[in-house]
Amino acid sequence: MGDSTEKTAKTPFFKGVKKEFKKITWPDKKSMFKQAVAVVGISVVVGVIIAVIDLVAQYGVNFLTSL
Repeated sequence: MGDSTEKTAKTPFFKGVKKEFKKITWPDKKSMFKQAVAVVGISVVVGVIIAVIDLVAQYGVNFLTSL
C-alpha cells in the first residue's frame, strides 16, 4: 500500500517531459504573425458563412410556418 515505487516512477516521467519540452521549436515573429492573420481571416469568413446560412434558414422557417 505505502510502496515508494509509485513516487519514484513519477520522477522519470517529469524528467522526460522536461527533456521533450526543450525540443520544441517556436516559430519566429513573422511566421507567427502570418499564421495569426490566417486564423483570424478564416474565422471571419466562416463566421460570415454561418451567419448567412442562419439568416436563410430563419427566413425559410418563417416562410414555412406562415403558410
